[in-house]
Amino acid sequence: MSLAQVFTRGCVGVDAPEVIVEIHLGGGLPAMSIVGLPEAAVREARDRVKAALLNALFEFPQRRITISLAPAELPKEGSRFDLPIALGILVASGQLPGTLLNQYEFIGELSLSGVLNPVRGVLPAAIEAGRAGRGLVVPQGNAAESALADGRNCLQASSLLEVVGWMHDRSKLKPVCRGPEPEEQRTADLADVIGQQRARRALEVAAAGGHNILFTGSPGTGKTMLASRLPGLLPPMRDDEALEAAAIASVSQQGLDLSRWRVRPFRAPHHTVSAIALVGGGSRPRPGEISLAHNGVLFLDELPEFNRHALEVLREPMESGHIVISRALRSETYPARFQLVAAMNPCPCGQLGDASGLCHCSADQVSRYRGRISGPLLDRIDLHIEVSRPKSFVLQHDGPAPESSAQVRSRVQAARLIQQQRAGRTNAQLEATDLKAFCRISAPDRKLLAEASKQHALSPRACIRIMKVARTLADLEAETNIGTTHVAEAISYRNCGAMRT
Repeated sequence: MSLAQVFTRGCVGVDAPEVIVEIHLGGGLPAMSIVGLPEAAVREARDRVKAALLNALFEFPQRRITISLAPAELPKEGSRFDLPIALGILVASGQLPGTLLNQYEFIGELSLSGVLNPVRGVLPAAIEAGRAGRGLVVPQGNAAESALADGRNCLQASSLLEVVGWMHDRSKLKPVCRGPEPEEQRTADLADVIGQQRARRALEVAAAGGHNILFTGSPGTGKTMLASRLPGLLPPMRDDEALEAAAIASVSQQGLDLSRWRVRPFRAPHHTVSAIALVGGGSRPRPGEISLAHNGVLFLDELPEFNRHALEVLREPMESGHIVISRALRSETYPARFQLVAAMNPCPCGQLGDASGLCHCSADQVSRYRGRISGPLLDRIDLHIEVSRPKSFVLQHDGPAPESSAQVRSRVQAARLIQQQRAGRTNAQLEATDLKAFCRISAPDRKLLAEASKQHALSPRACIRIMKVARTLADLEAETNIGTTHVAEAISYRNCGAMRT
């Protein structure tokens, strides 16, 4: 037999499309060629595979070897194709039976000694292989990751010789097994925040409905402290949410950290971050911060200091929940359903409006500073909160102990359960067509909202978001209908007082 076919998986965004590795041994001078849009790391597989086969004491065919990676129009990258190529050569040259090739897929990088090294993006491959009705053989270093795909037939191997012995039915490969659930990681507690009752209330509302929030205030008033407490208020991740977040981490440059399984992401990039690092991209597209924050929190501190272009590219994924990265050869889509938490000072020196009277910024300086954030971006932030400096911070320590994150989280979970049962998603994710069904308000409340819209020059998008926040406020109180107090409180979160010049 001079032809062999091995199944494996590519890596395109967070997808793992099927790739068929075809090996043909023909006549002519000894040579090896790889076709099917291979990039440099794939072409280098010729040298790695040859050395691994020889060091494992196999015979390397002295014939013309043609390796086709189908579909041909799909770009192939990385070293994940080493193992299927090596097995295909052994089967095509008659040194290995091919009886299991139709039942399993293979993925892994070969060292020159034949040891299997881990590769990125194995979790999506394990999920897709299971959907295709085939098992998957992975390097031992990827065993724990592939085990997250429950119910899939995944086997682990440490070397090429182990895989060959298994295919000869002389030994068994160990199935991947899921390790113990990591211990619940302690998060910053909301009980550490003294005072700031309005900001604490807004943070609870944001957590309950999945709303974006902006904190504005002088330095040292607790904006970053409040933002870091949001993950501790969010409910635990569902299985589907955890798998989505893990799949994105698996294909990213950093890789998957198994100790953070089921932990909601919290990403806080520095304000010097580039647009590509924030939303993803590059010559070989990789997920950016907004995708790594999928199903979690993206915190942007010192919001006006970010590059204007970097902030503007957030507008579309904030609405759609995904980002499309288009390049000359391909287009990749990454999930980006994140909850935005931003913080900023009211002016360049940060003291505007403070009782100390230390601000000496001119009106023009304040206007330019706030103008770094576009109106359309601000329009997509549901809650605008002014965080003022407490008048007597020391005396507040003598009062009753503030609520802990666990106490607030219980109310958040109850509100989220109501939303899931009603619409299958959070209030922040409701479409405009859902408003009549889920966010209906009375005629007097519509008049109240219309007057607020006229007074504060609110856009239709802002009015829709006010209705969604009002729905969340009603859910926190387990109320079926939205009341006037809910609408009034939601409007108070959109007065944008901190952004007025």
